[in-house]
Amino acid sequence: MNGNVDENGRALIPVPIAAANDPVLQSFLVWIDTGCTGESVLPRALIESLRLPSHGAVQVMLADGTKHLSETFVGDIEWFGERRTVEIVANNSFPLLGVGLLLGRTLTVNYSSLTVSVTSP
Repeated sequence: MNGNVDENGRALIPVPIAAANDPVLQSFLVWIDTGCTGESVLPRALIESLRLPSHGAVQVMLADGTKHLSETFVGDIEWFGERRTVEIVANNSFPLLGVGLLLGRTLTVNYSSLTVSVTSP
């Protein structure tokens, strides 16, 4: 899986996402966030457009140390050739991919060539 580093230094990769009952996945650029311990975080507007079902709530701690309750949803992604169901936390900013999906993979971010790769060992 390959991506790029954008002009703001964010490591981005395209990830196909859909509701569980939707056979068509739509690809979105997500920011790889190694500070995020979950699987995925998506903006509420994107969650609504994909019609993802609510799954409850989880307490999250932001980078500034503040904690708050965030609604969670369930969606499918295509990850290394497999469609898998993941928990998605709602936010109001940029789509994120957390370490929950990076475990067991190798992440390489090359700031010289502005390339990103996530590979399976």
